This record gives sequence, C-alpha cells and structure tokens, in this order.
Amino acid sequence: MNVADLLQKHAAARADEMALAEPIAGRWNRSELPMHKRYRCVTFKELDGDSSQLAAGLRQLGVTPGTRMALLIPPGIEFISWVFALFKAGVVTVLIDPGMGRKNMIDCLARVQTKGFIGISKAQAMRALLRHRFPLATTNVTVGRRWFWGGATAKQLRALTVNIDNSFAAEPSDPAAIIFTTGSTGPPKGVHYCHENFYQQVLQIQEHYAIQPGGSDLPAFPLFGLFNAAMGVATIFPVMDPTRPAKVTPENIIQPIQDWKIGQAFGSPALWKVVGDYCDRNGTKLKSLKRILSAGAPVPNRVLQQMTSAMQEDGEMYTPYGATEALPVASISAGEVLLETACQTDQGAGTCVGHKFSGIQWQVIKITDDPLEDISQTESVPHGTIGELIVQGPVVTSHYVTHEEETRNHKIKDQDGFWHRMGDVGYLDSQQRFWFCGRKSQRVILAEKTLYTAPTEAVMNQHPKIERCALVPLLVDQQPRAGIVVQMGPDHFPPTNAAQRVETDEILQYASQNELTADIQYAFIRKDLPVDIRHNAKISRGKLARWAQDKLASRSPQP
Repeated sequence: MNVADLLQKHAAARADEMALAEPIAGRWNRSELPMHKRYRCVTFKELDGDSSQLAAGLRQLGVTPGTRMALLIPPGIEFISWVFALFKAGVVTVLIDPGMGRKNMIDCLARVQTKGFIGISKAQAMRALLRHRFPLATTNVTVGRRWFWGGATAKQLRALTVNIDNSFAAEPSDPAAIIFTTGSTGPPKGVHYCHENFYQQVLQIQEHYAIQPGGSDLPAFPLFGLFNAAMGVATIFPVMDPTRPAKVTPENIIQPIQDWKIGQAFGSPALWKVVGDYCDRNGTKLKSLKRILSAGAPVPNRVLQQMTSAMQEDGEMYTPYGATEALPVASISAGEVLLETACQTDQGAGTCVGHKFSGIQWQVIKITDDPLEDISQTESVPHGTIGELIVQGPVVTSHYVTHEEETRNHKIKDQDGFWHRMGDVGYLDSQQRFWFCGRKSQRVILAEKTLYTAPTEAVMNQHPKIERCALVPLLVDQQPRAGIVVQMGPDHFPPTNAAQRVETDEILQYASQNELTADIQYAFIRKDLPVDIRHNAKISRGKLARWAQDKLASRSPQP
C-alpha cells in the first residue's frame, strides 16, 4: 500500500523516460534554445534512485517510521523527490499550504508537533528563530544553503554512501501524511492520511479517467505531481505561484503545454478562467490537450465552454468533486454540464457534481448540526430532497490529528467502519447524481424556510449586471434575515452612494420575482469578493457575512 512502490514499478518499466521537468529561470520561455537547456529534467530511474538515496540518508540520521516531519519546499522536482523519499522511509509527511498565511502556518506546525523540518533556507530560518514553538523539531534537513543553524543538508544526504533498502512496507492503516485544510470554512485542520488513502487515490483517479502510463501532465496543484509519477505520467511544472492561481500569467501555462505537447492539465477554476479568457481573446488553441481537470469549486459554464473550445476536438474537461478529507468522491464532464445540467443550475437546482467514483459509497441524510456518534442516529432523505452528504470508502480519511472535537463532528461510526460528513448539502437525483446546494454551515435559516447558497446565488447571477454574488445571514432586531453581497462587472459598478442605493433597490426588486430569492431583504455591492487561499475560487462567505453585518449597522441611525 506504499505509493512509492508504484514509482518503483514505473522506474523499472520506463527507466529512461522523463518523469519530471521544471523550468530553468530565465531560460524556459526562450524558444530559440533546445528544450534540455530550458528545462531541468529527471527520468523515472533518476527520481526513484534519488528518493531512495534521500530515504536512506534519513534512516542514517536516525529517523524511524512513524516520525512526523514537515515538508516546506516549493513545487518542483525537489518537492516530488522528497515526498517519495518520506514515503520510502515511512515518515509521516506534514504538508501545509503557505497561502494560509504566516501565523496560521506557524500555529499548525506547532500544533502537530513535528520532530523535524525538511525545508528551504527561509523555512529553516523561521524554525530556528521560533525554536520555542517547535521544541521537538530536533532532526532538520536544509534544502539549499544552510546559514546559522545546524543539521544536515540535502546535498550531504545525497553524498552519503548508504545501503539503499526497499521502501517501508506499509500496512494500509499506517500513517502516511498530515495535510492541513485551508480553513476557508473553519479553522485549518490537520487531516490524517494513511497509506491506503494515497494508494487508492492514485488507483481511483487513474481508473476513472483512463489515464495511461507514458502520458504527460501540467499540474497547477503540487500533489498532482505525486499522483502523476505513481501513474507513470510525466509532470511538467509551470511557472506560477500555486497559492495564487487566479493571478497566473496565462502564457506561463500555455507555452509549456505547447512546448511539450502536454495531454493533461490540472488547475483550479480561477486558473482556467484566466487561461480561457486569454485563449478566447487571442484564438489560441491547445491541440495536444485531451483532458483538463478542475477542482476546488464549481467551474463557471463560460470557462467550460472556453477550455473545451481550446483543447483538441475529442478532448474533455472534468470537474472532480471532493475535499481534503475525502478525494475523489464524484466527477462530471463539461459535455454533461453544458448539454444537460447547466440550464437547471441557472434556474436554482444546484450544481450537479456527477456520479460517484467506484470506490465511494454515499447517502444523503437529514440535516443536523449536532454530532452523530453512530449511523443508527441518521435518517436518510428521499431523492430530490436536500440533505447532508455523507461518504464512505478507502479514499476517505479517518480523523483529524489536531482537532478531536472536529473528528467527533465529522465522523459517524458504522460497525467496524465510519462515514465522513462532507459538510455539504444537496440531493441525489433519479440518476444517482449528487446536486451540490452549498456548505451546511453557510445555509441561511429564517423563521419560515432555509436558503441554500448555490441555488440562491445561481438565480441572482442571472441578473445582467451581477458578475457573482454571495448569500449571507444577517441579524436585524434579533431576527434572522437574508442578505446578498454582489460583485458587479466593472462597467456596471455604481460610482456614488446614491447610485449604489438605486442599484441595490433594483437588485432587491429582481430578487422578489423568484421564489428562491424572494426572502432576500438586504443587498450590498462590492468591487470584488474574497476567495479561498488554495484555489482562489470558493467565496469566503463568512468574511462577507461579518462585513455585511457591519455595513448594516452603519446604516442604522445612531442612538
């Protein structure tokens, strides 16, 4: 059940084929240079050998299986090699999204109590300066130049003469990693991954999308580089800040796809919006692309249309659905969305995320905010009725390492197994597809009815001046009320307070004409809406709710 075994299998079968390529700064976009002078490349044999050398070096440092070590390296060849090295050594890899901010990152690392850091110089400097926060971090490896702290360097481990043993013989339930959620709908939580979770993720993704060894992929999310190498697929890393996909330079995605004739690419909806707009404006075609994957939030129909037009004629774009705690869960193709479900979504039916993966069991239960200790406490709801989604399967993680209370709130015991509460609400249709209607924590509960974000916002987004919007709960005279925060297109943004009042009145009038939105009583206008840090696609409704409540208070006459 060790994913590193899959790498070794492909290293034996395709030893001299390229496994990883990363751009060389200042050279990668100079088309007059040959490819080997523009990109640094390693083969499957080299990746397997280097990761085995690093794993053996860790063992020589006294690192034993089960040890927690934080990995703080930017995406690229070094990152992937170290991930496989840690798997081979049986180390529990702690992965944290740097986009969550310095304070959250330090708090998460301190909470998880790592025994060491494997990181670039800046990360090791942070650890050394804040050593009182990490008293157990005694075994540290610097990737790059070591400054004023001690410990080994990656270069030293690579120079050691060591016996390269076989990979750690992982049992399915052995711990493999702790991956932190971004905290977009709650505190960042450390999700416990066992080796079976990773192993089954690779198998499920490869089976569902018919991914064949020998292909190539451009991942705009670092962990997909890991999956690729385990599938025998070459990875070409793009030049981008993975914490800001919405700010990507589109040429930095397009050129490597064209250079390497890449067949598959993964990125957030925010990234494909930027690339799709560019391709649409310039008539750019990505004829080698036969598969695009996009996750993190629903993909707008316009983006689906733009990217399917840009890729090869028989290619397809897919939107897998899941969460850090359970991935993958379901998937739907752009063709199915555009031909069948998009019109229903626009009318307030929710967002169809498609059919479940073969390894997943799911059911929709009656919504409750209380913990559910046993499956006998749940009540299934009929098809077409909005409820709370729970899932079960080998890719579903068992608990949070850092938040015991969150484990109680999200896991339901079922004899010898468990179900995970996705935190999403929606319903199953007659074809056994799940329709996402929003996060459970973001529903707006009024005296007479409950409003759900996805259906309500989809209806409001049909207004010609609204680019996107967010449903938010408000408290007015101690009574729950519904509000809508809208982002208007640049051509429609009202320049004065008086103009804003005219626009909000028009928006509320528009809302009153549909049963799904008629209970919205307050409207607010912003130039933009805050989004999550990982994918730059999910609207941060909690922040907007607090902002809207403050705006509402400022409108009221002062005593």
